[in-house]
Amino acid sequence: MKLSKEVKIGIATIVALACFIYGFNYLKGKNFFASQNKFYAVYNDVDGLVDANPLIINGYKVGVVSNIKLSPDLSKGVVVTMLLDNSIHLPENSIAKIVSSDIMGSKAIQLILGDSKEYVADGDTLKADKEENLKQSVNKTIAPLQKKAENLISSIDSVMYVVQEILNKDARRNLSGSFESINRTFRNLERTSLKLDDLMESERHKVSNIMTKASHLATTLADNSSHISNIIKNLSDVSDSLKMSNIVSVINNANTTLAQTSAIVIKINKGEGTLGLLVNNDSLYRKLDKSADDLDKLLLDLQLNPHRYVHFSAFGRKEKSKSKK
Repeated sequence: MKLSKEVKIGIATIVALACFIYGFNYLKGKNFFASQNKFYAVYNDVDGLVDANPLIINGYKVGVVSNIKLSPDLSKGVVVTMLLDNSIHLPENSIAKIVSSDIMGSKAIQLILGDSKEYVADGDTLKADKEENLKQSVNKTIAPLQKKAENLISSIDSVMYVVQEILNKDARRNLSGSFESINRTFRNLERTSLKLDDLMESERHKVSNIMTKASHLATTLADNSSHISNIIKNLSDVSDSLKMSNIVSVINNANTTLAQTSAIVIKINKGEGTLGLLVNNDSLYRKLDKSADDLDKLLLDLQLNPHRYVHFSAFGRKEKSKSKK
């Protein structure tokens, strides 16, 4: 059967239209001849993401973005539909993160695989995330610099205020006086330095003699170092001997003796014992004094009248006759 020209044109038009539709969808990432799973993610801001942007895992393209639309409830953000090769199994805690795919700002969705043992099914919603865009990165970098600049400006303002206060009339006068005092101080130091130079020049011989004597002293000490060592050794021996001697016992005995002596003195002061009575009671003293006085009188009378006390006869004493019975 021979086809008419119109039928041929119609068939060609249909084939061309089918090829166009297929090519258009292919460019958008839709492949009618491949089996793909559909997933969703909800973002507050897609940041320039468009249809046909790739899905990548570790830099490898595994799917495309098929559709982007606002959620029915506008407050819930933007819903992104993704087509993923059904041979890829995503863990449940995987994340769909919007990233920049090149320096021109083109976007892509990077699938960050989780560690869950369970996998998402066709039609599930993945966790959404988004990297910082250039503006946010710049703002984040500039924010600390801005804060430092503000602090620097504030410091400069404070410094300028201080400078203004310093440069007022009274402050300038005080500064001038201070500088003049500093100049006088330097002049005095210069004069003192000159005097020291003159003194060192005039006393140079004395200083030389002192240094010579010091050198001789050092030499003498060096020559007699053995004697000095012996002296130090002897002192050490004496110290060891004192350390080994029973000085502590002697001191303890002396303390005991002093304590006993103190107790005796206390008893004497209290009038206890013979010595205490003698010291504190004057009657015994008076009696002893009177006895001594009587003894003196007796000795004097003995010298003056010895015949009262001593009977002496060349022939002896005559015995008295016995009384008759």
